[in-house]
Amino acid sequence: MNEEKSKSSILAQQLGLEEKYVQATIELLEDGATVPFISRYRKEATGGMNEVQVAAVMDGLDALNELERRREFVLSTIEAQGKLTDELRLRIAQCWDAATLEDLYLPYKQKRRTRAQIAREAGLEPMANIIQAQRGATPLTQIARRYLNPEKGIETPEQVIACAQDIIAERVSENERARQSLRYTFAHHAVIESHLVKGKDAEGQNFRSYFDWHEPLARCSSHRLLAMRRGQQEGILRLDIHVDDEAAIERIARMFVKADGEASRLVRESVEDGYRRLLEPSISAEAASEAKRRADEEAIHIFARNLEQLLMAPPLGQKRVLAIDPGFRTGCKVVCLDPQGELLHHEVIFPHPPRGERVQAMMTLQRLVERYHIEAISIGNGTAGRETEDFVRHLDLPGHVEVYSVSEDGASIYSASEIARQEFPDEDVTVRGAVSIGRRLMDPLSELVKIDPSSIGVGQYQKDVNQPALKRSLDQTVVSCVSRVGVNVNTASPWLLTYVSGLGPALAQRIVAHRAEHGPFATRESLKQVPRMGAKAFEQCAGFLRIPGSINPLDDSAVHPERYAIVEQMARDCGCSVDDLIHSSEMRAKIDLKRYMTDEVGLPTLHDILSELEKPSRDPREPLEEFSFAPDVHTLEDLHSGMILPGIVTNITRFGAFVDIGIHTQGLIHVSQMAERYVQDPTTVLSLGQHLRVRVVEVDMPRQRLSLSLRDVPAK
Repeated sequence: MNEEKSKSSILAQQLGLEEKYVQATIELLEDGATVPFISRYRKEATGGMNEVQVAAVMDGLDALNELERRREFVLSTIEAQGKLTDELRLRIAQCWDAATLEDLYLPYKQKRRTRAQIAREAGLEPMANIIQAQRGATPLTQIARRYLNPEKGIETPEQVIACAQDIIAERVSENERARQSLRYTFAHHAVIESHLVKGKDAEGQNFRSYFDWHEPLARCSSHRLLAMRRGQQEGILRLDIHVDDEAAIERIARMFVKADGEASRLVRESVEDGYRRLLEPSISAEAASEAKRRADEEAIHIFARNLEQLLMAPPLGQKRVLAIDPGFRTGCKVVCLDPQGELLHHEVIFPHPPRGERVQAMMTLQRLVERYHIEAISIGNGTAGRETEDFVRHLDLPGHVEVYSVSEDGASIYSASEIARQEFPDEDVTVRGAVSIGRRLMDPLSELVKIDPSSIGVGQYQKDVNQPALKRSLDQTVVSCVSRVGVNVNTASPWLLTYVSGLGPALAQRIVAHRAEHGPFATRESLKQVPRMGAKAFEQCAGFLRIPGSINPLDDSAVHPERYAIVEQMARDCGCSVDDLIHSSEMRAKIDLKRYMTDEVGLPTLHDILSELEKPSRDPREPLEEFSFAPDVHTLEDLHSGMILPGIVTNITRFGAFVDIGIHTQGLIHVSQMAERYVQDPTTVLSLGQHLRVRVVEVDMPRQRLSLSLRDVPAK
């Protein structure tokens, strides 16, 4: 069985997929294909795997490749020591489990000068072998006299025996069976405990739930583990992960103790010493690391789901927008944008205290709305956001002008970024921030790709999780969203093009430069004129780039150029043009898909083509809905238990969802309050930006907290 086949078999078993499809996916990935391209345009090869499954194969393949590199290092290291037997070589070569590989390597691993190593240097390994064999009737102190070594400080039989026990203790700690046994015990029976560090109760109030906490490690949720670890890092909490030591020692002792004599007693002592000093700390640290990995994985999953929902939020579209970045003391920065999001005008108004120039601010906004033919107003939801929205909604504006509250998360990051400086080199950060707020309303996806996803703030403990893993997941999420929506290659920014399958920063910049020099692209085929746009890059990106107004109507669809010939044949068979085929349901009804099947193109691809012909260039995002908060609610003091209020979901975590109801305090819908049934994953019930009607459960004024519920909320 070859190497790739071995990997495909392992991944198929891990992921519950058919091996032949996993193997085909591996081959596509190794040939440079991207996840969106494979899941969209290679369904026959993958058996119709979706993006999540293809990404899982890719991640699994990366992990196996990394394990393979580690395996080669282990083999070469042991071989260099002259200790690589045929049996050990075979075991390592066939090992595809990281923990088992490290167990096999442990006895040969370079380590600091241990007590056991000092004993070996004193020539006491034979004595350790005699004790561990647990045979013979000769008193061990008598045997030990043969190994006295005054030059090494070994001057008594008792010292010889004690040092020999150090060797046995290390052997126990490095024994593969012992490690696997304790690893199993930790996996199924470990308990995590959290306690307050003495004297830290005042500064650690955010962690008071964990001042005296314990639960089975296997049941510890992602958010609790990450919260406790943060408390530990801040010096507030002391964490401990442990099992029943006596029971664990007894199980391991049975592997080594073979009789009841003196030697057996010494072996048992060595087992206990090896367990407490070496084995248990090692496996406990390993269990903590594995628990952290699982918690990271869960938190990253939630973050990615939130980001996906944020990026796929409904767009307003190309309309003239007036955007406001609200503020009290420094005023409200106002910008006017054209339908392409270009800055037309900016100034500052002061409708709120301390200046309170409401009449002047009102006249300014009304003048700008008329002058720039404004169709919608976008207001940031940060400081003074609600007050500004109330002010704007009471203006005498034309009836067609809609008002929207827009999330400001990450806007300050963008306004100070290199991207913002490139876009607006002559404007300050306040203008850039206001422009971003307006563009987010027009097209959230196009604007949010300019911001580091981890700065958007839609997750839990994002700074505490594995940062490379987080970045990888979030980047994959952005690419997936961009691919689903599609990109107009003649209007897209280089930052949006960067996330198109097969492009990247360099090629995205070349596309924009070519567009600036030669004008808009007339066809997809003309993309091949871009420098460094090779056949592979074109194959990967072409289906996700749109060219409205192209002479070939398929260029403004998700039909890949490699399949144009099939559509053209369909049109010829129907006696019409491709354009007629797109606009006539009667013509499409005549198509018998089975006539167009080939060895490479099956029904999945043909169904996708037909679906695209029905609605070419369709936007998968939902239409934008106007929303307004309860007009009589502005602070916590305005609330009481039982009130039913409109709200917007702003963040989702494993333990619940945060909702903006128009006051400065976000309300929490705990997972237990989301439905009458048990909810394991809140992202399956709610989505970011979703409009809700919620019931107030509790208003905690001292702690400035608000509890909400979706249960017992009457229908409209």
